[in-house]
Amino acid sequence: MAFENLIQSTLDYFPCRYGKSKLLFRGPKRRPVGDYAAYLGGAETYGRFVEMPFSTLVEHETGLKSINLGCVNVGIDAYSTDRMLLDICKEAKLTVIQTMGAQNMSNRYYAVHPRRNDRFLHASSQLKAIYGDVDFTDFNFTRHLMTSLSNLSPEKFEIVEQELKQAWVGRMQGLIDRIGGKVILLWLSDHAPGDPTLRSDLNDEPMFIDRAMITALSSVTTSVVEIVATQDEIMQGRDEMVFSDLEEPAAEEMLGPVVHRRVADALSEVIKKAVL
Repeated sequence: MAFENLIQSTLDYFPCRYGKSKLLFRGPKRRPVGDYAAYLGGAETYGRFVEMPFSTLVEHETGLKSINLGCVNVGIDAYSTDRMLLDICKEAKLTVIQTMGAQNMSNRYYAVHPRRNDRFLHASSQLKAIYGDVDFTDFNFTRHLMTSLSNLSPEKFEIVEQELKQAWVGRMQGLIDRIGGKVILLWLSDHAPGDPTLRSDLNDEPMFIDRAMITALSSVTTSVVEIVATQDEIMQGRDEMVFSDLEEPAAEEMLGPVVHRRVADALSEVIKKAVL
């Protein structure tokens, strides 16, 4: 079943597209005219299983119209190459970018799908040389690729990880430069950047992003908002989430509406100072 049909079974996301962009966003569709803020990011920005995502709450608190361009399974590449979305962000009063993982973007070791950035396409000759015994046709998703390569050889995987980190900083700087204007970088997770207590199974999001990478972007952003959700906040919001039995495993990976309200409060204060 297609993702678009699955999510409509319990919560109406009013899926929509903007212009010629092939990405599917959460609606209702908004006209990108007048004063507005644009929001880029993954499933949390989209607001999966949440009736009122933080972008909507910020609009209610500030009066500044929000255009939610969050997209499930998206990475930096999908935004960097979409002229329609870049134009919407260029005309915005400001753009909020949720920090996305470094695994979901093309780099010199492998390529991902241009829109579904979590989809692994093929390995480069460099990666094949590092992992000579690996059959890369066995992989369809970047997370599976990352966990498998890490398990096969932690030493070799350090080379891959460093490449992803360096590429992520450069790609983010390029995206911010294309957007121009005021940009707020949003860290939204259940742990702080580079937390040394992270599990070793690569399940934490955003993957590979550490404090130094966030700091490297501080000079090209208007502000950095850091939200580290607590387990109490996540559990308190679980009863407010909207999902079916089939969707429960995916819902358990989301931060939930209590955290969204905390994000909205923090962003609203920054936005009021920045543009209102």
